[in-house]
Amino acid sequence: MESVGWIGAIIIGGLAGWLAGKLMDMRFGIFMNIILGIVGSVVAIAVLKAFHVFVQDSRLGYFVTAFLGASLLLFVAKIVRR
Repeated sequence: MESVGWIGAIIIGGLAGWLAGKLMDMRFGIFMNIILGIVGSVVAIAVLKAFHVFVQDSRLGYFVTAFLGASLLLFVAKIVRR
């Protein structure tokens, strides 16, 4: 997903983290949700590449991957927080 670029990846990952936090009703705060979104997008891309699953190389494909990764990471953070 090199076509998105680093700044685009941070913006899209942050937006995905914020949206995932809203959808999952997380109370970590907006900045923590954005950071978890960015980290979740990196983790999701790495996991998908490990299983040889390739997402379309576009902003929408990156957003979907980032959203799924952020949701998964927020879910794990919610379980660990309890």
